[in-house]
Amino acid sequence: MPGNGEAVTRRTEARSEEGPAPALSRGVVMLFAVACGAAVANVYFSQPLLVTMGHDLAMSPALVGSVVTLTHAGYGLGLFFLVPLGDVADRRRIVVAQLLLLVVALTVVAVAHTAAVLLAGMAATGLLAVVTQTLVAFAASLAAPAERGRVVGLVTSGVVIGILLARTASGLMADLAGWRSVYLASASLTALLALVLYRVLPRHNAAPPAPLRYGQLLRSTITLFARERLLRLRALFCLLVFAAFSTLWSSVALPLSEAPYFFSHSAIGALGLIGVAGALAATVAGRLNDRGLSRRTTGIALTLLAVSWLPLAFTRSSLLALFAGVILLDLAVQAVHVTNQTLIYALHPDAGSRLIGGYMVFYSIGSATGAIAATSLYTVAGWGAVCALGATFSCLGLALWAFTRHSTPDPTAKAAARSGG
Repeated sequence: MPGNGEAVTRRTEARSEEGPAPALSRGVVMLFAVACGAAVANVYFSQPLLVTMGHDLAMSPALVGSVVTLTHAGYGLGLFFLVPLGDVADRRRIVVAQLLLLVVALTVVAVAHTAAVLLAGMAATGLLAVVTQTLVAFAASLAAPAERGRVVGLVTSGVVIGILLARTASGLMADLAGWRSVYLASASLTALLALVLYRVLPRHNAAPPAPLRYGQLLRSTITLFARERLLRLRALFCLLVFAAFSTLWSSVALPLSEAPYFFSHSAIGALGLIGVAGALAATVAGRLNDRGLSRRTTGIALTLLAVSWLPLAFTRSSLLALFAGVILLDLAVQAVHVTNQTLIYALHPDAGSRLIGGYMVFYSIGSATGAIAATSLYTVAGWGAVCALGATFSCLGLALWAFTRHSTPDPTAKAAARSGG
């Protein structure tokens, strides 16, 4: 790996001598962010629509719940089996191909008239939505090391906005034109993005593809986890913070749809607008990482994550408390997430897709764990128990940071020191 990394550095330097890379312009970075947000939103569109979908297709409550489960399961499989392909093939072609296949999957969901077709379409949608992570790795590979945190932060801000506004957009569109319109609109936007990205994105020439067969590629992802302690640690942070994130967002619609609020789909979805503040954390955290402050950023963010559950516990009596808790939680989660991705990519830039894909598997595990535990706990013990669960995930993350903060190397701090940052 070190030899490959040095070769990548030499090729990147050679490329920089030819002139400025157009791929690093702010416009292209923002295009990455928009594409990431649009792709990942497809995983979350269904959450405010479950009741309507179930009624339309005569699905039982248990079967309706499997819509979210299958979407996340497909996403998890795609992270391990599809994202690593970015290290052995042209990322531009992979991105465009996955987006076009995603158009097909979204169309299947939109026209589904049986539960089986709907569930198959949702699983395929989740599988192909991992193009988001291919785009993140692509953007990171095109960025200079000194600005990688900033670029990853900007692209991740698009992911944040896509996740949070997905519920707002789907709830509003479902109220206006039915749930199927959500997926037809997304299919149209995805097709447009595929065309634009095909024309705009550079061919991935920072390094030649790794000479690995598909089986070797998947095994090497596991090998990276076995060798890199920092990768394992950051994956655990990912699991815990997204378990906390999912604990809130998978269950907050339940108390808001009951007394004293009785909010509509669109009103509940609008709560995502409050959480867009997390996009700010993504960009700020990226800049702090470029300055070598990854360890401190992680500690502060995890502390805020734990504190956020105090105002969230008063959701039933105060919307202001809910808003404050949402802002704190989203700021904290995105700060940790950007820091994690910046750190792990710096380990082996030539294996960026495998590193980010493997890391994001823990995102899926954490998200699924939080969703299942929160919705089940709400049924038997109420909102207070859900907040206690979220606080537990958050405090575990903070404790993990406290015990490991001095024993784990920080590659961004070393890079900042070398560059005089």
